[in-house]
Amino acid sequence: MLALLFAGFVLSGIATTIVGPMLPIFIKRWSLDDGQAGLFPMIQFLAAFGGSVGSGAIAAWRGYRPALVLGYALMGGGLAFLNADAHRVALAATAAFGLGYGLITPGTNLFVAELGGAKSASLLNQLNFAWGAGAMACSALMALAVKHNGLNLLLTGTAIFGGVLVLGLLFASFSGQKHEKHVSTAGAPSPAIGLGVAIALAAMFFIYVAMENGIGIWSAEYAKRLASGITGMTTLAPMFFYAGLTFGRAGAPLVLRRQSERKIVLGALGLAAAGTTLLITSSALKIAIVAVFLAGLGCASVYPIYIAWLARWYGARAKKIGGVLFALASLGGSVGAWLVGSVSKFSGSLRVGLLVPLLCALLMITLVLLLRRQTAA
Repeated sequence: MLALLFAGFVLSGIATTIVGPMLPIFIKRWSLDDGQAGLFPMIQFLAAFGGSVGSGAIAAWRGYRPALVLGYALMGGGLAFLNADAHRVALAATAAFGLGYGLITPGTNLFVAELGGAKSASLLNQLNFAWGAGAMACSALMALAVKHNGLNLLLTGTAIFGGVLVLGLLFASFSGQKHEKHVSTAGAPSPAIGLGVAIALAAMFFIYVAMENGIGIWSAEYAKRLASGITGMTTLAPMFFYAGLTFGRAGAPLVLRRQSERKIVLGALGLAAAGTTLLITSSALKIAIVAVFLAGLGCASVYPIYIAWLARWYGARAKKIGGVLFALASLGGSVGAWLVGSVSKFSGSLRVGLLVPLLCALLMITLVLLLRRQTAA
């Protein structure tokens, strides 16, 4: 069962990040400005917001399976039509796989967190490593497909992958006894968890995805402008961001054995802020590539640890509360990517637009410091 969920998160990584390397193609095809181009990630993550809300309701009613099956069906169908000639069809396809992403993310993360028990942070980093592997592969596959005029073939392949996952999930066993056992290991919610902590945790879910998408989705377009045109390296720019994300999550379980989760999050956010600052000030493509890698490395362990805190602090209630927080995360992804494009359009500079994810990193550092007593591990 875990193998199927991990494989699904590889496809999720591709679907979540594919708009980034597609943006330069969309901008060129339909002569879009940054504000118009920002509609693609905004619609994607607004749809994901709706999917996350629906996922929580479906999980409470019928368990995890229905939302996962529907989510991967929508994800595959949306990816199949992403390269449509018509602007509206491409937007609708983006909404479809965004909705699918929203449906599968809360259930997968919370189910794996429950299975992980006391080691949930480590297992969640491994799960999100699979997501990062898909995200990292996305840019490389895109560059190869564009070079050999095989974009439609690539998208058809991802759609078939989604169909295989749907069939697998229809027949997979979601062990109720094992599931309940690990729900109990998460423990009852801490009596110290109050409204202020809940609001802060919700804000961190929202702000984190706004930061990640602000960098990951716009890195290809930023690299294109530094290189004065679309090249293989500019299309690969998001790959370096997600490579940092993936390698960081691969090493996170080892680091978690030696350092507290709070210290790891603070150090990671500091590195993300430094990488984003270097990206904003970069004047050469090589420096920008290094910067996006460092920013991705800084982002690596933050979100999985947030999810582990959610599962640990709220125990069995995490299933209901998680739907709201994952919905806010999707909303943050929509707002963050849209804000970068809007600020860029208003200021006339994508560098200025990238101040948005830098501000997000600084805000999260402040919130984690305020939550020091809760996050000490």
